[in-house]
Amino acid sequence: MSRDSGAPMAVGFAEALRWWLRLGFISFGGPAGQVAIMHDELVVRRRWISERRFLHALNYCMVLPGPEAQQLATYIGWLLHGAPGGIAAGALFVLPSLFILVALSWVYLRFSEVPAVAGVLYGLKPAVTAIVLHAAWRIGRRALRGPVLWAIAGLAFAAISFVEAPFPLIILSALALGFAGGRLAPRHFGGASPGPAAGYGPALIDDTTPAPAHAAPSRARLVRGLALGLGLWAAAYGTLALTLGADHTLARMGAFFTTAALLTFGGAYAVLPYVVQAAVLQYGWLSATQMIDGLALGETTPGPLIMVVAFVGFVGGWQHGALGPDALFWGGVAGAAVATFFTFLPSFLFILLGGPLVEATREDLKFTAPLTAVTAAVVGVILNLALFFAGHVLWPGGAIDWAAVAIALAALVALVRFDAGIVRTLAACAAAGLAATFLPR
Repeated sequence: MSRDSGAPMAVGFAEALRWWLRLGFISFGGPAGQVAIMHDELVVRRRWISERRFLHALNYCMVLPGPEAQQLATYIGWLLHGAPGGIAAGALFVLPSLFILVALSWVYLRFSEVPAVAGVLYGLKPAVTAIVLHAAWRIGRRALRGPVLWAIAGLAFAAISFVEAPFPLIILSALALGFAGGRLAPRHFGGASPGPAAGYGPALIDDTTPAPAHAAPSRARLVRGLALGLGLWAAAYGTLALTLGADHTLARMGAFFTTAALLTFGGAYAVLPYVVQAAVLQYGWLSATQMIDGLALGETTPGPLIMVVAFVGFVGGWQHGALGPDALFWGGVAGAAVATFFTFLPSFLFILLGGPLVEATREDLKFTAPLTAVTAAVVGVILNLALFFAGHVLWPGGAIDWAAVAIALAALVALVRFDAGIVRTLAACAAAGLAATFLPR
């Protein structure tokens, strides 16, 4: 279908399921890369949702604790097919990563270093750096629509890069600026303009498409959803605490990762120090070296980076014999499952319960102006993340790794100049990393 044709046909639930499952396997590049994939597929190519609606949902997810890309997938799935669609989209965003990390964690504990795997990771790391930088450019050119928003992005970059300001403080400051700016200078904080995105054509959920019936605010639906969510948490944690004891490794994981999920403002990097402090120093689920290795695996596998909690849970469940000394693997699986469930349950509740309010305030500047400012600030933070990756990947230890630099530049050219697509770019960079590892240098 050409871009100037009519709106796409309604998306069936089975078709959406297939795409959400595919997304779970290709969602590399951290939140910036994952948002870029969804924008390219859902806004540009498939036109399931317009850019205004996409950015409005993204703005909301940016200010929530938890992984914003997974929450954005949940939001769009909910908008398309109600609560079942949101749950399916959010779960399929996470499950492939969970299975992959369980497998990699087992290989890691059993076989330590595997040269072929190390080579693939060597190629993927500079590719991820290029993907994040490309995503910052793509999102920034659409979100930064004037000098005020550019200034907010610059201030956020400076605050996190040079002052090391906490991400929650940056978000709160951007919210305050947007709240004040929406009243004092509303023309700088108006609704998102398509800008360069113009010409995509009408979308299934377009700018003027009324919210579906399931997205209408309802106090009764809110109360039922809250009761169901809290009931699921209580049933899961209660089962662990009552059958294994509150001091058991799995019960402690359930309690800890619930707390961590509510503190994950700004993505995984904002909460990782807290995870390290508890998992390494307080509970001893894994060592500091193992934590660093787990972060490397999390950075180079699909899914949100906070999925590193699955690695923490697996290693902790294995090393502490969560299900007994004769079931180390299944103890690791149980730990990974517990960590994942308690980390992501709040994200589903935030979207399914808060989504109707977000849809009802799409044209309310009092609500949209603060979120517009948050998006501008996040552009600066994403740029900082790209430079953070570059520092660790392209010049580790202060010495430039020219092979990694070449892979990163090639990936950036492929993405920007040739629109090669993230999956093909990652595959090519993985092959280049494998070659660089085994060829003499």
